[in-house]
Amino acid sequence: MTKYDPNISIAGENSLIIHLSEKSDVVVADRVQQISALVRTYLGTDLIDLIPSYASILVIYDNFKTDHFTVSKVLRRTILETENLNVTNQVRNGNLITLPVYYSLESGPDLSDLAKNTNLSIEEVIAIHQQVEYRVYAIGFAPGFAYLGHVDERIAAPRLSTPRLRVPRGAVAIADQQTAVYPNESPGGWNLIGLCPTLMFNPNEIPCMPIKTGDRVKFKAIERNEFIELGGNLISMSNNP
Repeated sequence: MTKYDPNISIAGENSLIIHLSEKSDVVVADRVQQISALVRTYLGTDLIDLIPSYASILVIYDNFKTDHFTVSKVLRRTILETENLNVTNQVRNGNLITLPVYYSLESGPDLSDLAKNTNLSIEEVIAIHQQVEYRVYAIGFAPGFAYLGHVDERIAAPRLSTPRLRVPRGAVAIADQQTAVYPNESPGGWNLIGLCPTLMFNPNEIPCMPIKTGDRVKFKAIERNEFIELGGNLISMSNNP
């Protein structure tokens, strides 16, 4: 189990960051969610934003309403309180979101190499990727880009030595023991194994993302025709080196 050793440090003129551990696991991720919920309650309108990550929480506060010392006291109090609490099922479980994926050589240009490098068949890689219930540990890099863990060690793969200049929206990818869905076209160096038709970020919707930190994600294989019926686009993939 990862060592739980929380500390608070200054991140900016109106922000503090709570570091809970050097590494993350399910227990630390649960604690991140629990502390985040309490901080939102205790700070109320003094809070501008709160950004949870794998093993840390960035707290941005309104320095016209409060100050560093007051917020720091609230954070220390929250950490002490959560150390004596059991993680509730609601915090531990989050929402379960199922994302459809069209796995194929057509939609996943790195699928064949990944199978070869792991001494597995393409069918085995696809099956293993679907077997895991992933935790949303953080959202970053781009709006809607959710870092999901942990990928089964049998299909974990390092980032590409040469990143692509264009990764299409909806690309399902693996890097080390993380997996993710690219919310929009962007550069990227992860291993692409399929395409997801679900929009991961839509600024015109409320909420703008279908998942949030602490949620659980399962991937479900779909056929090519269903992918297209759900709004998927293969044109961008055909032009992607």
